[in-house]
Amino acid sequence: MGSPKEVINELLVEVFNHILSIEGDALRKQGVKLSMTEVHVLEAIRNADVPTMGNVAKKLRVTLGTLTTSVGVLVDKKYVSRHRDEHDRRKVLLKLSKSAIDVLKVHDQFHDEMIDSAFKDLELDKNEVLMKSLENLSNYFKEKY
Repeated sequence: MGSPKEVINELLVEVFNHILSIEGDALRKQGVKLSMTEVHVLEAIRNADVPTMGNVAKKLRVTLGTLTTSVGVLVDKKYVSRHRDEHDRRKVLLKLSKSAIDVLKVHDQFHDEMIDSAFKDLELDKNEVLMKSLENLSNYFKEKY
């Protein structure tokens, strides 16, 4: 066994990869025919305060060009529509279709079940060290990257 730093690094990478793999499998079993990247674009659109191309690209930490490609595919698949802002024609607003909202319900359900299952034996309301550690980790990534 390596140093605590090496073990933590290995565990974080392993957990991240497992989550993505399991999440993709679970969504496919529920009939979702989108990639995880596409689902995460839908999620970012839903969670943006104002769902403009610029805001969603920032939320995903991708270039506008990368998002344009992803959104184009989602428009073709009828999960997203885009239109110009009436007051500022430079802004492109994104809107989710009913199909996209249905996919996000399945996605949210997966996350709820994953968290419930992963932490069922822990008393999270009493485990402030774990919650504070995860919060610190999240803040580190937000600030650094």
